[in-house]
Amino acid sequence: MGAFVIHALPVGAGILAIAPLPGRSGDYAADLAHLKDWRPSLVLTLTTPGEMAEAGVPELGHDIGAMGSRWAHLPVADLAAPDAAQHGSWREASRAALAALAGGGRVLIHCLGGCGRSGMAALRLMIEAGEAPDAALARLRAIRPCAVETQAQARWAGAVDWSAPEGG
Repeated sequence: MGAFVIHALPVGAGILAIAPLPGRSGDYAADLAHLKDWRPSLVLTLTTPGEMAEAGVPELGHDIGAMGSRWAHLPVADLAAPDAAQHGSWREASRAALAALAGGGRVLIHCLGGCGRSGMAALRLMIEAGEAPDAALARLRAIRPCAVETQAQARWAGAVDWSAPEGG
């Protein structure tokens, strides 16, 4: 548990950010208000339905939509990467995220802790937006040192020179 912190960096003409699951701080309403104030065009959720239910936020997607943001859900198990069956879902989420970033919008990606899965998806978007993989990973870890926790996540994201995150 801890404060709901949004770790953001510029990507293209927009802002890309990673964060923990809203509500994990212990105050879902405050986390959601902070997220609403940040004004994301798109929120990409990587937590599983079980993780969301256990955290007491099973209606997160509805709540994000109610605050005026688009919501995409790509459930990935902790410390894992999306599987082949999720390729189409990723392409759809990626297309929406890259369009938002190109238009100057804000995209927030979250998992449970705001490190591995969210870092993996952010890194892949940065690479898809044209950044060199190693430079993108270094830039991402400058704002969130725990981003991208496993070799499988690094491979899926497209990282070339991967090493475990500090403290990871």
